[in-house]
Amino acid sequence: MTVRLSRIQLALFFILLCPVNIIGLWWAVGSPLVMDPNSICRKAKRLVGKQAELCQTQPEIISEVAKGARLGVRECQYQFRYRRWNCTSHHKYFGKILQQDIRETAFVYAITAAGVTHSVTQACSMGDLLQCGCEATRNRPPPKPSSSGDGVKWEWGGCGDDVEFGYEKSKQFMDAKRRRGKSDIRTLVDLHNNEAGRLAVKLYMRTECKCHGLSGSCTLRTCWKKMPHFREVGDRLLERFNGASKVMGGNDGKTLIPVGQNIKPPDKQDLIYSDESPDFCLANRKTGSLGTKGRICNSTAMDISGCDLLCCERGYREETVVFEENCLCRFHWCCVVQCKKCLVRKELSLCH
Repeated sequence: MTVRLSRIQLALFFILLCPVNIIGLWWAVGSPLVMDPNSICRKAKRLVGKQAELCQTQPEIISEVAKGARLGVRECQYQFRYRRWNCTSHHKYFGKILQQDIRETAFVYAITAAGVTHSVTQACSMGDLLQCGCEATRNRPPPKPSSSGDGVKWEWGGCGDDVEFGYEKSKQFMDAKRRRGKSDIRTLVDLHNNEAGRLAVKLYMRTECKCHGLSGSCTLRTCWKKMPHFREVGDRLLERFNGASKVMGGNDGKTLIPVGQNIKPPDKQDLIYSDESPDFCLANRKTGSLGTKGRICNSTAMDISGCDLLCCERGYREETVVFEENCLCRFHWCCVVQCKKCLVRKELSLCH
């Protein structure tokens, strides 16, 4: 649900989320769907340094940044749809999530940084930005011989995704406010998770190819690099979320140390956090939990979507709902699809 906040509410979120981070702005308005580059720059008057510079000189980049945030929001809500905390953008609760240094916050930062990287890079390939275009292949090493052994020659060409440009713009915008802050554990954790999100895109580029030749033959294959689909990025970051490492700050204030014995230090792709998450079973504004009362659960599943886990062993009730949906659709030349309306009865399990 998209929630539009008043200027007063927005200002309150800036105070609550100090030091200011643009993620707080996007989620404070409920959804980036209501944002555009002008409103981001106008409402975020406290932006400084690289962020302010982008607003003033490259507003079209800011537009892609907002799209990337929206992409991250949708993916977060998809990945967490069966969990007790389902990545809700409810304005009264999400600010509290962002104030904590928990697993869920780590995922939000990572998926948003990944979304910005992905969106800006894609805009380059689509020709929507004057500052960039297809990936330059001049300095790239020549392709290796085909592993298939078919003897087909190939070369770099086409329009590869310039992920380096998207990576740098995401880093420039997402990390700007954090770099200047004091070296506390929260700053180090946020910067680490931002980078993990960007690497989930950058390190998993795939190679696509197209054949050239007479009469459908493949005498030459042109290949280029493309980003992974964003669902793959979300799946990969969810795996990192499930295996996230708890850390504490080192004595020098510049390093992070894993908590627990015989635990290997997290690498750059791991998600990290310093505080344990609440259980999200009951509504609690202090922790940002909406609770799970009324959530739809699966009465036969044994995983996180099952009623036992999702309802926190409070039990559930069965409810029958009736709704309309299109049915008996037929295509009529040309070019209309006509459908009838059918009443559908569905049994739902709802948490107590």
